[in-house]
Amino acid sequence: MHFSQSDLDVPPIPSWDPAATAEHIAFMRRWVAELTATGELVEARGLAMPDTARIVRGGDDGPTVTGGPFPADKEFLFGWWTVNCASEARVLEIAALLSAAPGHDGKPMNMPIEVREVLPEPEAQS
Repeated sequence: MHFSQSDLDVPPIPSWDPAATAEHIAFMRRWVAELTATGELVEARGLAMPDTARIVRGGDDGPTVTGGPFPADKEFLFGWWTVNCASEARVLEIAALLSAAPGHDGKPMNMPIEVREVLPEPEAQS
């Protein structure tokens, strides 16, 4: 789940009206429960706001730590859902449903959802 302050005219969730926040969280919890019941949910997690993020690069002189990602665009990873579905069509259906989570004004947020396959672990070498 991606979020961009520049693409969406949406205030940060911590500043939403408590009723709007509750509606959004209830929506997400309903989907966690439904996808858990169908056996499709592997994991769903939200992330802290990007001002807490740090970029770390290793080097000969030790790690270099800088501030969070994409500060100019204010675009960041908001969270992720890992699902195990019988078809790509079902995965896309779930992504579209989650994209439409209610926002601060009760309208669907239509946030971008990036869909990727989780690669299998490499085979053990003998």
